[in-house]
Amino acid sequence: MAPRFWFWCHRSAWPRIRPPLARNTPTLHFYQQFSTQEKAPQICVVGSGPAGFYTAQHLLKHHPQAQVDIYEKQPVPFGLVRFGVAPDHPEVKNVVHTFTQTARSDRCAFWGNVSVGRDVTVPELQEAYHAVVLSYGAEDHRALGVPGEELPGVLSARAFVGWYNGLPENRELMPDLNCDTAVILGQGNVALDVARILLTPPEHLEKTDITEAALGVLRQSQVKTVWIVGRRGPLQVAFTIKELREMIQLPGTRPLLDPKDFLGLQDSIKEVPRPRRRLSELLLRTAMEQPRAEEAARRALASRAWGLRFCRSPQQVLPTPDGRRAAGIRLAITRLEDVGEAAQAVPTGDTEDLPCGLVLSSVGYKSRSIDPSVPFDPKLGIIPNTEGRVVEVPGLYCSGWVKRGPVGVIATTMTDSFLTSQQLLQDLKAGLLPSGPRPGSAAIQALLRSRGVRPVSFSDWEKLDAEEVSRGQSAGKPREKLVDPQEMLRLLGG
Repeated sequence: MAPRFWFWCHRSAWPRIRPPLARNTPTLHFYQQFSTQEKAPQICVVGSGPAGFYTAQHLLKHHPQAQVDIYEKQPVPFGLVRFGVAPDHPEVKNVVHTFTQTARSDRCAFWGNVSVGRDVTVPELQEAYHAVVLSYGAEDHRALGVPGEELPGVLSARAFVGWYNGLPENRELMPDLNCDTAVILGQGNVALDVARILLTPPEHLEKTDITEAALGVLRQSQVKTVWIVGRRGPLQVAFTIKELREMIQLPGTRPLLDPKDFLGLQDSIKEVPRPRRRLSELLLRTAMEQPRAEEAARRALASRAWGLRFCRSPQQVLPTPDGRRAAGIRLAITRLEDVGEAAQAVPTGDTEDLPCGLVLSSVGYKSRSIDPSVPFDPKLGIIPNTEGRVVEVPGLYCSGWVKRGPVGVIATTMTDSFLTSQQLLQDLKAGLLPSGPRPGSAAIQALLRSRGVRPVSFSDWEKLDAEEVSRGQSAGKPREKLVDPQEMLRLLGG
């Protein structure tokens, strides 16, 4: 994460998990039929986040001769594990150890600083490889689609997360935190990540891998109150109990929950699934019960606060009198039709104005089209596919968020990526992929050289990794992330 992988995820939390044992894969025996004398298939994976690495891992594990090359737009690997997981969730990032083992395989190569669709096209990859898997994730955010969205002081949560996590494209974001109140639109794990980072005492972030630039801005922040707004009710929030518990226990803060929002909830949760029931019970206790003396004393001393606002949908970002930046947001008050997950928010016709100096939109991530040759559904934000096979393009596959949309946790993406790998290997076994040798990365490297592109290998990344760790040591941090691609290439002598 949060995107982390709930949104995701949208968020948004990524649990710490171990790679599954082979016996958990139901079609294992199928893969054991591959002959060790069989010619090595050349397979390309685009994207080095969890979807890309899990796809590569499964292919390498279940085909003894497969060669897998991973291409990544950023000079550094790991995607949302590096750029999405919150800096105060280091345990979630442990999955990079598994990915590192995959990348160090003599049948796997990582090539960073290669933007597929710009530096090399998908058809060029298809000519060089027997199969291509698109696993490049969701690089964009869903727009609010309301007047005033373009005003200074309105940011996407995705850009804000990228900024404090060192995503190169967001390194110059410099959000203005010189305001008392921030409003986050959306109630997923990413929204809670953003709220938590805004309200966490900076000294608690000093020993994380948050960028020094972001930490400097947060030290000067004047934000005292964060409202997390959702268009539906308490039973439909998308965050998980872990993230909610962290918010409730966040040092120096107190929750602002209106008991009226939770009337009747006790009866409504009796039949809901256990995870939803436990989450709702924690919300109920926090909103309705008097805290114990120790907790009450802690909240009384809190200088910052956060709250949840329900049944509110953004209608307009309100400008300052001079029209130069955001000064608030007009919310349409909604009511719910139907119940549970099926409940729909319907405007009542009433509105409410909420003053604030910062609006963060956390209503979902969205994938982009990567290449004109690849089918893409702009409404759903996915590549049209059948079980990972891209429709009407033999030999082209997809996995992860670009396959199914930006939902689920890391385990969901792992399973999804394994399923795509299975389809690819089935097609390979059935003779549905090109026969004969393919040049693989040799042809692509020659193309990139001719175009002045300097790919970053995994051993190059390990040099950058060592530099980041070294820079972090003096400040007692696990690392100080490099955020400028040009500086990265200079350090590598490129």
